[in-house]
Amino acid sequence: MTVFNKAAFILMCTIAIVATMAYGTVHQAIIAFFYLTVGLLVMLVAADSFRSGVVRYSTSLLQLPVYAAALYALFQVIPFGETLPIAGIDGVSRTISFDPFSTKVTALHFVALGLFFSCSLILVDSAKRIQRLAATLIIFGFGYAFFSIIQSVLSPQKIYGLYDALSPFGTFVNRHNFAAAMEMLIALPLGMLFAGAIRPDKRLLYVTAVVLMGAALLLSGSRGGLVSFVAMLIFLVFVTARSGGKKRFALRGAMAVLLLLIVVGGAVFVGGDTSLTRITDSAASKDVTTGRFDIWGTTLKMIAENMPFGAGLGAYAVAYSRFDTGSGLERVEQAHNDYLQVVSDAGVPGLIIGGFFLFFLFKAGKRGLAANNLIRRGIATGALAGIFAILVHSVFDFVLHTTAVSLIFLLMLTLVAAAGHEYDDDLIDVPNDGRRREGPTRRKIKR
Repeated sequence: MTVFNKAAFILMCTIAIVATMAYGTVHQAIIAFFYLTVGLLVMLVAADSFRSGVVRYSTSLLQLPVYAAALYALFQVIPFGETLPIAGIDGVSRTISFDPFSTKVTALHFVALGLFFSCSLILVDSAKRIQRLAATLIIFGFGYAFFSIIQSVLSPQKIYGLYDALSPFGTFVNRHNFAAAMEMLIALPLGMLFAGAIRPDKRLLYVTAVVLMGAALLLSGSRGGLVSFVAMLIFLVFVTARSGGKKRFALRGAMAVLLLLIVVGGAVFVGGDTSLTRITDSAASKDVTTGRFDIWGTTLKMIAENMPFGAGLGAYAVAYSRFDTGSGLERVEQAHNDYLQVVSDAGVPGLIIGGFFLFFLFKAGKRGLAANNLIRRGIATGALAGIFAILVHSVFDFVLHTTAVSLIFLLMLTLVAAAGHEYDDDLIDVPNDGRRREGPTRRKIKR
């Protein structure tokens, strides 16, 4: 392992953490810095290959949908004729996308995310790296939750006490994005607890981390976050008790209920508005431009109008204005439902790309959940639970449009994909009784 490889792994973890702390990386200057750091990450991986004399790459099919989305976005901006003269202006190229510039920017963003994902799949190539990445995310989640709770008490409307936002929480300008990030970070210790992959002397530490992160999630006030958290617990019960009989299922169910009650109790103890106090509020607003159901209805009209190729990735806001019957007090830029927006922006090709992603995810998840090593299986269970929570949350919000959330999501995918392989250093297992035992030496499988 070269110094470039070690530096690349550290940079990979740092990018995701810094992106989260830098307001979720939603401002153009920070996004540009993100692109530069991804470029540096690629150069470090290339330098590692040059120094070691081995070209390293990942064969994981999970990468393909990311690059396919970038390619399709470029296809949507190919000119095919000119529009009719409007207000004396002619010679404007006709494209599939309603907003070619935004679609080009979206293509660039997908490429950057794809390169980050490909590098992470290359770098997480051992059992030790899997555990280090999982530990880094858990420790960061614990510290980040603590910081976010303190800030919500001392400065609820300002990030770092400086940046004023409409509905912030933690370092995100939108509380729903914070909830999405915390859903994935809390999933890792939860998955390891449910899978029995934690030694008895460390379980209290993991439970403490879960309670703190869960309390922060509820204090964010995100209703979608609460629904996703409950869905995650149900997912963990079924996944970890599916072959253990009724007794095991009952024990896992009781564990989930107990953890949920403790988390709720922690949020109530801290005080303030929580997801529980907002869950009874109507999801619709008095203004048609901000009500989810009205936006979804309008999006369905857009889908019907722009089939089969879509309105253009990143062009939703421009395409929506044609169908908007609201007051215009607020600009609708997202569908608040990523599934509808995928079809609206990318049409049938978007459905196909999304379908392949889910298929590849199912195959990778199945391998991860069947891992021989209990630690890897526990990490895969947690990462898969976090991914499932985000897929549920995407029904209500557009959380994956935020760069920091996307990066954590990609690291979860990396853990799922990596956990399904065997490694030369995969020698220590932790059984349910907590005793450590040496496992057989396993042949490293080409990735």
